[in-house]
Amino acid sequence: MQRLSPLDAMFLQQDSPTVPRQIASLAILEPGEHPLDYDRLIHVINERIDLVPRYRQVPRTVPASLGTPVWLDDENFDISLHVRRSALPRPGTAAALHELVGRLIARRLDLDRPLWELYLIEGLSEGRVALLFKAHQALVDGSETVDLAQVLLEETAHDRDIPYEEWNPRPEPNAAELVVGTLNRNLRHPGEALRVAELNLGRIARRLPVVGVDGQPPHSVLSTELSRHRRFASLAAKLDDFRRVREEHGGTVNDVILAVIAGGIRGWMLTRAEPVTAKTSFRAMVPMSVVAEDGLPTSLGSKVRGHLLSLPVGESNPVVRLHQVSYALKDHRETGSAVAANKLANLPGFATSTFHAVGARVADAEAGRGHQIVITNVPGPQDPVYMAGEAVSEVYPCIPLSGRRAVSIGVTSYNSKVFFGIVADREAVPDVDVLAQCIEDALLELVESVEGRRTRAPRGRQRPAKS
Repeated sequence: MQRLSPLDAMFLQQDSPTVPRQIASLAILEPGEHPLDYDRLIHVINERIDLVPRYRQVPRTVPASLGTPVWLDDENFDISLHVRRSALPRPGTAAALHELVGRLIARRLDLDRPLWELYLIEGLSEGRVALLFKAHQALVDGSETVDLAQVLLEETAHDRDIPYEEWNPRPEPNAAELVVGTLNRNLRHPGEALRVAELNLGRIARRLPVVGVDGQPPHSVLSTELSRHRRFASLAAKLDDFRRVREEHGGTVNDVILAVIAGGIRGWMLTRAEPVTAKTSFRAMVPMSVVAEDGLPTSLGSKVRGHLLSLPVGESNPVVRLHQVSYALKDHRETGSAVAANKLANLPGFATSTFHAVGARVADAEAGRGHQIVITNVPGPQDPVYMAGEAVSEVYPCIPLSGRRAVSIGVTSYNSKVFFGIVADREAVPDVDVLAQCIEDALLELVESVEGRRTRAPRGRQRPAKS
């Protein structure tokens, strides 16, 4: 019988209609010889769900909240309640897909059942289908449990033979057994018991009337009271464009991505007639993977630390903006603890969704640092991967909103492309598609700066006149 960690218990406790504590990812699949249908998807998951046993467990509270909830087998587990089917109206446009994803990621998970859902979305153009994975933040920690997408990934279109055993749920302990087990654990781990007491006090405090300042960032274009609804937008760009900018101006691909996001927010604010001055900036929480003493990532989820970055939104020059971001992240690279992108992307069984889940957990765990936006960037494999025999063509992270943060951005590089997934509050950011376009425009600005420098005549020499 395993218990939720204090952090997982906090995520479960803070789940609400306006802040559903769930991470999601959207994968677009190309049609193969045998297009993926609902029955085959159910079959594939049934074959592999043994690899993630927590996907058939539910969290149960301990009487009197003496300890954190425990993970128990769901005696009534029904996979059809978790794997669902949806479809887009013809002609299956990107806008229709974005609208559907926005609705689905806003819908809370049923906390009385295992904390995940998977939607098979049909009707996309060109015969494609999409898989939308949803998992509670208390479920996927990158250590005990990985994202379901990870166990579905393959390097080829051929199915693997997965060992299968008939699953029988273990009987649920009674209240007395839960209490005795919890008290014994509290005696052995007094620090954890203290953390549980703090969680209980926090739950009581949230029921009291709010008086004074709550410590959240002030109201701004990125900070507001969250509604129950979400919007989603996506953007795909060429990885080579980011590499060209890096090679010309220095830094890393990650630096270029963050500078492009800063430029995109700047352009988006200008379209909304928001005030932008030279000093305008936003505090971004950027979770970053670090290595252990032996120089390797500590687990598949990796050890991740939150890095607070000031996005130079007020800087009008895109190259200067990039240099400011690179300088701000210089200390992280020079500590020697940063994980090279190729090491992360080449980890066996790598799934970007697990790393994004870990990054989102870190960002929420460090909410007290007052950041206004969460940005996760995870490098993925540069060779095609497959799910249920279908080639994955696109993959977009959906990072949850929390606190007063109205926008979050997840970025994944995969198979020579960079994919941006943008989640926004539906009421506060009705123009999330404009934000996506402005991010694309900011990348174009940097690419044009590279092309301009390469076509400019060397100093002291004149370019020959055209004939």
